[in-house]
Amino acid sequence: MAIEFNIPTNITLLRIALIPLLTVVFYLPWAYSNVACTVIYIIAGITDWLDGYLARKMKMETPFGAFLDPVADKLMVAMVLVLIVQQQASPALAIPAAIIIGREITIASLREWMAEVGKRAYVQVSMLAKWKTTAQMLSIGFLLYRDDIGGIPINTLGYILLYLASILTLWSMINYLRAAISAIAEE
Repeated sequence: MAIEFNIPTNITLLRIALIPLLTVVFYLPWAYSNVACTVIYIIAGITDWLDGYLARKMKMETPFGAFLDPVADKLMVAMVLVLIVQQQASPALAIPAAIIIGREITIASLREWMAEVGKRAYVQVSMLAKWKTTAQMLSIGFLLYRDDIGGIPINTLGYILLYLASILTLWSMINYLRAAISAIAEE
């Protein structure tokens, strides 16, 4: 099987390329680095939506693209969470970040294992996981930006959404694990 590089796959690769750029900008001694990081993160989020949309619309879905897209998402989330925890070092931030990163590793491994045993359909993305992703993406954007806007405590909102995301993360992980155990028990 050949690896196909089409427009959606190249957009996914762009998202991966944004990770080191975001990291460099994050550490720049510049008053607006948080704004620039947030913009880069938003662009990455747009590419996440765009690559999937184009792949479906243009009928360019490929096995490589299906593999690469969630990898790009997990790399971006893990890297940005590590940066944020390093910057705002506290257990209150490290614990939900560790839950989210740990869940991503667990579910990615579970999906791989379920595919090996021919039960991949049992661990497809659920609506709960989509809500988790939404809360997670918003929280990360807020935590990157950090500054209040018109008296609205953006960093605090980021913390609240990160806790919501970590609760949804645990809940969706338990659901995935139950589905996998149930699928395996059927045999």
